[in-house]
Amino acid sequence: MNLWTRRELLAAATAGFAMARELIAAQTHSSNGIPQRKFGRYDERLPILGLGGWDIGRADDPTAISIMHAAIDEGLTFFDNCWEYHGGRSEELMGRALEGGRRDRVFLMTKVCGRTYEDARSNLEDSLRRLRTDRLDLWMFHGIRWDEDPDLIFDPEHGALRAALEARAAGKVRYIGFTGHKDPKFHLAMLDRTARPGAPLEWDAVLMPLNIVDPQHLSFQTEVLPVLVQRNIAALGMKALGAQNGRFVRELGVTAAECRRYSLSLPITSLVCGIQTLDQLRQDISIAREFRPMTAEETQALLARVEGRNTEARLEAYKTGDYGCSVHRRRAAPANRGATR
Repeated sequence: MNLWTRRELLAAATAGFAMARELIAAQTHSSNGIPQRKFGRYDERLPILGLGGWDIGRADDPTAISIMHAAIDEGLTFFDNCWEYHGGRSEELMGRALEGGRRDRVFLMTKVCGRTYEDARSNLEDSLRRLRTDRLDLWMFHGIRWDEDPDLIFDPEHGALRAALEARAAGKVRYIGFTGHKDPKFHLAMLDRTARPGAPLEWDAVLMPLNIVDPQHLSFQTEVLPVLVQRNIAALGMKALGAQNGRFVRELGVTAAECRRYSLSLPITSLVCGIQTLDQLRQDISIAREFRPMTAEETQALLARVEGRNTEARLEAYKTGDYGCSVHRRRAAPANRGATR
């Protein structure tokens, strides 16, 4: 990927925008003016921005709950979370915020860290209790980043997928997916498992980094996104600002609005955003309401401004560090097997 010419890189990076035309053209709007897009192969629609659970767990209790209440009132009703975020604090805060009838107004997603059947089932019960609900709209296997993750999850007897399928049959989970931000090869391995004859399911959604520098190194946009479009799996984006409190804005001379607009111009259902203050929420709601897809010329100009700045994922620490569910890997992985990172 790093050996591509500038012309090849721009062509590959902008190809996703052509795939997005139909999805964006079919957008509807909530009564609050927030654009909504189709959730993969289903008729259900989600707002184009989602509220990230990691960052909501970093705010103090009153601020976090105020942000979530305001988000719901403004039509930003896709809520992301994870079993492990801040030791469960993020889910507990979200559960408190969703009381009083608000749960029914939200598309609620959380993630499972367990790779074994027992760990996944335990994670699910913890998440339901913390979130104060009896069902999840979307349950995702979190942080796929080890070679053995697919084998562990898909093990027919001991794997976590069995827990997910049972939860779906019991009405505790509506949709099933997976996440990760390490390397596209792990996403492709998970996608391969459900493309085989006799696969127990097709993925409903996949969450991955999609941003202005992703095409430069280990690109989810160029390697994974086309597969999701072809198979009509809902693509969910994250890391539009590079995480680390908006690293791209600080270091690349770009604005948050440019970064969000770039990601939203791709064929994705929704973009999960880290929001820690009411001002940030207002800014992102404004970006959503005013969204217009980037033209080819705007896209190429923006990519040219950041060209060469992400060598070896210098600006994407989540592709180079050890993030995501390591405790469960240590418990579940066979002792004689290593992992390629």
